[in-house]
Amino acid sequence: MLIDSHCHLDRLDLAAHGGSLDAALDAARAAGVGHFLCIGVSADNAATVKGLAERYADVDCSVGVHPLDLEPGAEPALDWLLGELAHPKVVAIGETGLDYHYEPESAALQQASFRLHLEAARITGKPVIVHTREARADTLALLREAALPQAGVLHCFTEDWEMAKAALDIGFYISLSGIVTFRNAEALREVARQVPADRLLVETDSPYLAPVPHRGKPNLPQYVREVAEYLAVLRGVSYETLAEQTLSNFKRLFPLAGVA
Repeated sequence: MLIDSHCHLDRLDLAAHGGSLDAALDAARAAGVGHFLCIGVSADNAATVKGLAERYADVDCSVGVHPLDLEPGAEPALDWLLGELAHPKVVAIGETGLDYHYEPESAALQQASFRLHLEAARITGKPVIVHTREARADTLALLREAALPQAGVLHCFTEDWEMAKAALDIGFYISLSGIVTFRNAEALREVARQVPADRLLVETDSPYLAPVPHRGKPNLPQYVREVAEYLAVLRGVSYETLAEQTLSNFKRLFPLAGVA
């Protein structure tokens, strides 16, 4: 059984499935995907992702505010975040983190929000899902500063082995998406070969970043199968071995998830 450890079910382009989320999830299940983690990105979509997790037994969710969804003067409040995290189907915090590629001018705001999410992780013991882009040094500095007793994950990892190793050294997991299949992603493939088997997750980040041969089209949770198959070949293991290992890793990182 595979798990799509990071997908945005509320944002999927469902045209290929007649506009039906049920059909899209059924297609993923038919491809061997047994569980989905639907990711929160803002205060506005928190109720939506919780509703989806309530609706489907094989969906859990996270709640948080993405660094590119922050509005000056409307930063998330710790009390709000803790209240959302009390929901039994909210098994993780985020996605949160730093993105200096698109909004370097909001670095201070992003860092304040990231610290707030990390504090919520310290209080609740729930794992944190980290987005980082062109913010390597600050991301690692804030994670080290937080010194969380529990693990988290750098999702949709796109950095080099040096950053991956630094994150692994402080207890984090590395999640790989369809980007690893892209022609120009050799540095990421080198990371994928080296990540310890017990720290690896797979994801789609759908509807974004569809793997080859679907690149340029809307991504769907069913395509996590193709990411996993690609990674298995890259790492020199069987697909079944990789699926079993990433399932075990997911259950260890997200112990509150309702994985059968």
